[in-house]
Amino acid sequence: MKPITKNMWRDIRANKGRFIAIVMIIFLGCLIFVGIRTTGPGLNDSLDKTVTDAHLSDIQLFSSTGFNQTDVKTAEKVKGAHAQAVKFKYVVGGKDELTVALYGYTNNKGQNRLSLESGHFPTKKNEIVLDQRAKDNFGYRLGQTFTFAKNAGLKQRTYKVVGFADSPAYIDNTSRGSANVGDGTVRFFAYIPQQQMNLSAATMLLIRFPKLQTENTYSKAYKHDVAQKKAALKAVFKKRGTTRSQQLLAAAMKPIKAQQARLTAAKQMAGGTMTAEMSAAQAKLTAAAKQAQAATKTTYTWQTRTDLPSFSAFQDTSDRIAAIANVFPVFFFLIAALITFTTITRMVEEARGQIGTLKALGYSKHAIARNYLMYALTAGLLGAVLGSIFGNLTLPRFILSMYRTNIPMTPDVPFIWSDFGLALLFSLLATVGAAFYVTRRELKEKPSELMRPRAPKSAKRILMERIKPLWRRLSFNQKVSYRNLFRYKSRMIMTIIGIAGGTALLITGFGLRDSILNTSTQQFGHIFHYQATVRLKEPSKVAQTDAVLKTSPIYQSAAGVNAFSGKTKAHGQQVNDVNFFVPADQRTFKKYIQLTNGKQNLSLPKRGVIISTKIAQTLGIGTGDTLTITPTNGQAHQVKVAGVTKNYMGVFAYMSKSAYRAAFNQAGTVNTLLVRLKKPTAKQRNKLAKQLLNDGNALGTSYTADQAQTITTMSGTLTPVVGIFILLSGVLSFVVLYNLTNINVSERMRELSTLKVLGFYDNEVTLYVVRENIILTLVGIIVGFGVGWGLLAYILQQATTLSVIFPIVIHWEGYVASTILMVLFTAIVMAITYQRLKRVDMLAALNSNE
Repeated sequence: MKPITKNMWRDIRANKGRFIAIVMIIFLGCLIFVGIRTTGPGLNDSLDKTVTDAHLSDIQLFSSTGFNQTDVKTAEKVKGAHAQAVKFKYVVGGKDELTVALYGYTNNKGQNRLSLESGHFPTKKNEIVLDQRAKDNFGYRLGQTFTFAKNAGLKQRTYKVVGFADSPAYIDNTSRGSANVGDGTVRFFAYIPQQQMNLSAATMLLIRFPKLQTENTYSKAYKHDVAQKKAALKAVFKKRGTTRSQQLLAAAMKPIKAQQARLTAAKQMAGGTMTAEMSAAQAKLTAAAKQAQAATKTTYTWQTRTDLPSFSAFQDTSDRIAAIANVFPVFFFLIAALITFTTITRMVEEARGQIGTLKALGYSKHAIARNYLMYALTAGLLGAVLGSIFGNLTLPRFILSMYRTNIPMTPDVPFIWSDFGLALLFSLLATVGAAFYVTRRELKEKPSELMRPRAPKSAKRILMERIKPLWRRLSFNQKVSYRNLFRYKSRMIMTIIGIAGGTALLITGFGLRDSILNTSTQQFGHIFHYQATVRLKEPSKVAQTDAVLKTSPIYQSAAGVNAFSGKTKAHGQQVNDVNFFVPADQRTFKKYIQLTNGKQNLSLPKRGVIISTKIAQTLGIGTGDTLTITPTNGQAHQVKVAGVTKNYMGVFAYMSKSAYRAAFNQAGTVNTLLVRLKKPTAKQRNKLAKQLLNDGNALGTSYTADQAQTITTMSGTLTPVVGIFILLSGVLSFVVLYNLTNINVSERMRELSTLKVLGFYDNEVTLYVVRENIILTLVGIIVGFGVGWGLLAYILQQATTLSVIFPIVIHWEGYVASTILMVLFTAIVMAITYQRLKRVDMLAALNSNE
């Protein structure tokens, strides 16, 4: 080993703390950069692997008249399609009369394969497999019996529970969708032998394209290809629907025609005279013919994977993590890289005498520079490689393990080489780049100049000295500290940046937690003041629904609205699935929904529409602009924007009755009730929804509590991510503070040794340095508060979707915790510095280089 190389390793051994600090900062930066940026793709890839392995169908088709083998063959006319007919319906059953999605089981070799968690699949006619959620949430156990309601239409009502399973069609354990039976909310799914389903035909057609399974289910390419396949399927089923309707109608009309023929014969025998009895029979036959025509009319309902319960919500969550990962880790990494750059720069500057000696001994500039470049390369490579690998192996898998409590999936975490390449590039720029820059600058000087210490900066009067009443009250040590702060401006700026960056990261972490948790509170506490919406079958029977509501002990009041969905368009942009509310009584409407722009409350105008914030942002419009509204199955109309109201969950727009009439040339009819309830329990909500479905002319009832629970669940899945941010931000802040203090002490060892020789005690010498740290820490914390708020606002803006906008919320606990942590880190560093200064070799430090 060459002497110059030995010298490098000797430097590393002699200054292990500094070398380890450099490696640690790079390690932390790469860990969170690679780890968090891998999490979003890791979630999507894991779910994609899970649904691909389980052969989840790409398209689900429902028919009002069922499916047979001809329908299966019709679907398989589309190139690459594999079709499977399944018996399925919503029924009520169990000890609490819950709504169940019931499927017929044949084997587990086709599409939508179950993942058996315990027990076995049905092998006998009286056996049933339940959703794992039935075990976890409703207490069902193997060996128990499960009884369905009489109107379930099964060959037998009672079955023995022999297994519990997960299904790829229900990826989120918190949601199973909605139905038009029971209380309207599906609680879990179940499988019984298909022959036990008392249905004349299959009710669902599963269609899968094996060639599409190589594409990620959340990718644009997959969605584009599925849309094309769906269009092709619609084309072949258009003709099939007509044929199916004609066949079924012909079969249904046979007995009716036979009765008609007998009635005609009886009429002829009676001399062509219709008796009263014959007239009644004719009326029945006419009604039966109309009923047969309605019952045999084939209509299709199409679904893709994105329509399955919680499938799109999962992508929204992974997209939010990806959006956060595009900002937070980058900021984190930039702070780490900046501090590393400073550390390497100061390290090389400290070695001026050594560089001058090597240059005087005849070593070339290249050889000397290589020594420090190798030092920097070693630290950069170690930190980058270990941090990237450790980040990929830990963070995404830890977050996935948290998700598995709600979403059963097989972990599949990719190693994203582009992210590793970026992490490595910035790491080497911060280490090797700094070493190259400084050595190149230092090597321009002569050996004799390098072997002398750099002349200290001359002292200058600072602003505080001009405030004489204040300056006179300061002690000698305080005056020295303040002068040193402004004398070494680069040191001051870097320390403030480091502490402000760490504080900002902590504030952002706490703010992410608070903002996510407060989304539902803001929506259902400050904007929506109702607890349920009831969709009516017939607008004319509002009184019937209201009568059922008033029998409930939890009922307070209700307001009628004309609710419809549609799309809005302006400036070439479009927002789909907008919920429009037109209240019947504008005065009472304010008690149910508070419209506000943040500065003042808004009232519904006689003309125009009030839109929610997300519509305005997406379309790039505001008050006074014009947008096009197209109701579902309606014509487009242009309407002026009368105001923009805050909204955090869902996409809404509001119009008065007169504004609706002016825009659409018709009066809106009440088809939905907004209902205020008295703190209902889950059992009371389910009971009321069931009553409304059975007796209250309701198509369905939805509760804001369920929507709030969705946000809570999403918050729960993001909590581990935020917790990791806070933890690693704290570690980075500590390492940065320690490193900057270490540099400060190393640079001023001669100065501090002089103080010790002059008789200063160890604690006084320590305070001489730490006093500056305390001041800079306080300044950095204050600056960090502002930077953290701005960083949080930017991240939340990137993380918003059409359905959710996060409010910017940082509770005082977040500020207090961040401050306490930074003060604690300063205290720990002060204690370490005190121990180091006690062991200073004063003679060695004061020894002149001359």
